[in-house]
Amino acid sequence: MLCSLLLLAGCASNESEEDTLINNITKAYETAQKSVQNQNYRRAIQIFETLQARFPFSDLSKQIQLELMYAYYKSNQREQAVDAADTFMRENPTHARYDYALYIKALAHFEREPGLLERWFKRDITKRPPRDGQLAYSLFMRLVERYPASPYAADAEQRMVYLKNRLAAYENSVARFYLERDANVAALTRAKNALEEYNGSDSTRESLDIMIEAYDRLGMSELAADVRRVRAQNFPSGD
Repeated sequence: MLCSLLLLAGCASNESEEDTLINNITKAYETAQKSVQNQNYRRAIQIFETLQARFPFSDLSKQIQLELMYAYYKSNQREQAVDAADTFMRENPTHARYDYALYIKALAHFEREPGLLERWFKRDITKRPPRDGQLAYSLFMRLVERYPASPYAADAEQRMVYLKNRLAAYENSVARFYLERDANVAALTRAKNALEEYNGSDSTRESLDIMIEAYDRLGMSELAADVRRVRAQNFPSGD
């Protein structure tokens, strides 16, 4: 009888400790979420990282991973956000939130605004290679193609449009650089790349103009005439 009582007491004690543990995890998780809502990302990251380290197999572990990668991204810790997203996608290839992890990874590589010095001196950012722009574009494309019904697909498509224009403009900028130095074949190659890789961008007309000029300089009049016809068909008013 004594042994039975001790066993029951032990079970009750274990259940109490487990309940306390669960409550502590939940409370800490809610505190971290509130920190994110208040844009106190440093505090949220501290709590999420602690929970992840102490309770890697809890019911909230996967959600904590998702919350943590977002907090990394919002606090401009882009490399950590990418690493967290990669880890989640590698460990959970069929998870229902895989699209979200992919979206965060793409965002972490996305660059939209010019730098502070570029804004001050009003520099043309199309003359600077877009850092990670091609990678971000491919990640957004992967999201849209693989998860067309994802709630993040529409935003990904809009960012792809921006990146397409940005990347095409940079290709044309490089092509113009080559034209100024009579490197006509190199200029032609970059303009063609802008057309083929980023078809439908805002820089399409400029790409065609560069090709026409390069062909003329190279003495390839028939090819130049072909491109002129394409330009006339697509931009009949010259716009």
